[in-house]
Amino acid sequence: MATTEIKIGGFGGQGVILSAIIVGKAASIFDNRHATLTQSFGPEARGGACSAQLIVSDEPVLYPYVTHPDVMVLMSQEAYTKYRPELREGGLLLLEEDLVQADAADCARIYRVPATRLAEEMGRRMILNVVMVGFLTAISEVVSAQGARKAIESTVPARTIELNINAFETGYEYGKKLLGGASQASSQLH
Repeated sequence: MATTEIKIGGFGGQGVILSAIIVGKAASIFDNRHATLTQSFGPEARGGACSAQLIVSDEPVLYPYVTHPDVMVLMSQEAYTKYRPELREGGLLLLEEDLVQADAADCARIYRVPATRLAEEMGRRMILNVVMVGFLTAISEVVSAQGARKAIESTVPARTIELNINAFETGYEYGKKLLGGASQASSQLH
């Protein structure tokens, strides 16, 4: 049984919950898998710590709460400080590189993307969360790219579909290039 626990963290206003909804929808509706979603946020609507937890599985999910995430997506320094200790040993850590500084001793498998900068270059800082969804899809392959695209199209407002799909593609391509560079560097070592 393939089960992946995912935690997405950031601050209110970054679209953390929407990111998780898109991933969960991609898994459960468009990839024919099972998914659960739980969320938590501080008393502040914007600016406070916020997280969403997903479990994606090939089998029905019997316990909906994430205990030790296999994958963690963090979009703020506060989220890194607060949630990073929960990541299972050897887990996958995806960071917004301009907003999160990892500890030098962090031994997780870390991948970084300048999601905010890429979103700003596209004209809307608010789509950084969808850039992160694209990056997560490319690096973790927990959902299919096709499923994620369909989930975006069925979730975001109609007038923003094209922008959000472009944001997804930007993050996805960034991740694929990063993986391609990593595998090339790895193959040169052997």
